[in-house]
Amino acid sequence: MGDKYKKFEMELAGRTLRVDVGRVAKQANGAVLMHYGDTTVLCTATASEKPREGIDFFPLSVEYNERMYAVGKIPGGFNKREGKASENAILTDRVIDRPMRPLFPKDYRNDVTLENLVMSVDQDCSPELTAMLGAAIATCISDIPFDGPISTTQVGMIDGEFVFNPTSAQRVASDLALTVASTREKVIMIEAGANEVPEDKMIEAIFAAHELNQKVIAFIDTIVAECGKPKHDYEHFSVPEELFEAIKEIVPPEQMEEAVFTDDKQTREENIRVITEKLEEAFADNEEWLSVLGEAVYQYQKKTVRKMILKDHKRPDGRAIDEIRPLDAEIDVIPRVHGSAMFTRGQTQICTVTTLAPLSEAQRLDGLDENETSKRYMHHYNFPSYSVGETKPSRGPGRREIGHGALAERALIPVLPSESEFPYAIRTVSETFESNGSTSQASVCASSMSLMAAGVPIKSAVAGISAGLVTGETDDDYLVLTDIQGLEDFFGDMDFKVAGTHKGITAIQMDIKIHGLTRPIIEEAIAATKKARTYIIDEVMNKKGIAEPRPEVGPYAPKIIQMQIDPQKIGDVVGQRGKTINAIIEETGVKIDIEDDGSVSICGTEKEGMDKAAKLIHTIVTDFEAGQVFEGKVVSIKDFGAFLEFAPGKEGLVHISKISKKRVDKVEDVLSIGDVVKVVCLGKDKMGRFSFSMRDVAE
Repeated sequence: MGDKYKKFEMELAGRTLRVDVGRVAKQANGAVLMHYGDTTVLCTATASEKPREGIDFFPLSVEYNERMYAVGKIPGGFNKREGKASENAILTDRVIDRPMRPLFPKDYRNDVTLENLVMSVDQDCSPELTAMLGAAIATCISDIPFDGPISTTQVGMIDGEFVFNPTSAQRVASDLALTVASTREKVIMIEAGANEVPEDKMIEAIFAAHELNQKVIAFIDTIVAECGKPKHDYEHFSVPEELFEAIKEIVPPEQMEEAVFTDDKQTREENIRVITEKLEEAFADNEEWLSVLGEAVYQYQKKTVRKMILKDHKRPDGRAIDEIRPLDAEIDVIPRVHGSAMFTRGQTQICTVTTLAPLSEAQRLDGLDENETSKRYMHHYNFPSYSVGETKPSRGPGRREIGHGALAERALIPVLPSESEFPYAIRTVSETFESNGSTSQASVCASSMSLMAAGVPIKSAVAGISAGLVTGETDDDYLVLTDIQGLEDFFGDMDFKVAGTHKGITAIQMDIKIHGLTRPIIEEAIAATKKARTYIIDEVMNKKGIAEPRPEVGPYAPKIIQMQIDPQKIGDVVGQRGKTINAIIEETGVKIDIEDDGSVSICGTEKEGMDKAAKLIHTIVTDFEAGQVFEGKVVSIKDFGAFLEFAPGKEGLVHISKISKKRVDKVEDVLSIGDVVKVVCLGKDKMGRFSFSMRDVAE
């Protein structure tokens, strides 16, 4: 290959970003081999030659493929091959897709696939970030129509100072995990997890990232100037203007307004169905018009809704621009589970159930990030078809469900107690009962209350809300909407989800359909969500649900005793091949977990068994000293005395002369196998063994 390919380099946040063009994958429409430090990702963009028939959407697929060889590992399990995509890979797919999708032409129907293959990972140079940059560059230099370039920056915050594209150690210490994608002029995507970061600090971080993105965009421009292919022509899918005019004759604008102006989704859908049938009858003889009628009705609805909101300040359900739909909250909805809560906002309703378990049940992660080997808090989100009045079989969680679950998980992690404060693995599952806009943020509210109801001592309540946007012809012509319902999300320009506490933001996810947002829009959206979530916490969750965590876990939840032992004694507690610890578990009915540092968790539902297990472990790790009193069980009887077991694997001798203050001729006269007796340690005998006495136990 020699010097045939082109290399481009820039310094990015103190490390070298290198882009190889023309080195590999030359048959793709666009391909780059990305290097950030030693992280290497192959990013390709391919498009089909012809549009996919019979669809009314842009068929974009984004794949982020993790290979375990990238971190020098062979995949775990029986099948030594990478299986289905990890949760991290799916979340990365989504974060690449969101800023890219709005920049392809709206009427483009050719299949496009963006593949990102992670081949090597330098823990200090994020492979996810490298893939985000590579996907954009590969598409920009390809012949696929795309209104780029875009750049992405990650921001951390340590001791109040921002760090860009943080290293592995910085990510662990950071109070912020923010990802911002930008075009030349505007911010196009925001995703964040944060430790209650104040709103003004978050805005500062977003625009610091936006500034750095401009340097990367200038770098991408140089690559495109030298290597970019001319963009190809494609078959346009537009609705004829004369069809719009004919539709307006049959269904005047005021009739369409009346059809969409309702707070009930089913009523609105029925109104549109009636209008569509009427138009199908009218155009029965015009096949060309019938083929695009669905798209025409969609666009007519969209224009009507946007005009009503932007010009008339009227929302389809009659709410004020900053008004939240009717809210309700309740706890203990489901009996016998460890904690449950339900949150309702208009036609959006979520029930979250909390389950507590020992820390040993935390999720093990087999991935590329050395910092993330296990997960103690798991949030799962389910979205069945009945929640939107549809019927289709469940095929397990899709990318959307995994994304929504991760967003709510991220929102709640900052308020969870530490493992030492609350030694449990925690799982919350949000079931969507009904959906009409922003179920992910309703699941944040339901989960916050469910955790409190389960007795998890979270630091403060977390609520989430979504803001929408309708824009006009200029940057100054826009309206930010609080608590968007499905229709406003569908026909609007933005879904800006923000979760947090009274103190600050814990999570953000921003989806938009336009070419970016200005600073005033972002500031207004963040302010609107702050006002709304404060109201939801104070007036709904606290008053109708639960205001603070219950002081202890419920009767059906496992109880946990924590104790610390000398790490040198772990072997004594476990015993040969686990014999000792298994005997304790069998005798007491508890679950025992021991960490390498000597921390022991005893988990059970019966206090008596847990206390007994703690006592047995304490006895095993205690060195016998004169004067200590123990309780032991007679396990064997000899002529010269009885052997007592104080705990599994720990025995001692009571000499016949030490059994009673009265003379004992035969041990069997006083003791039988299985008797439990109290003894005092006398110290070591002449042979260096510990001896015990029943007769000298203080009354």
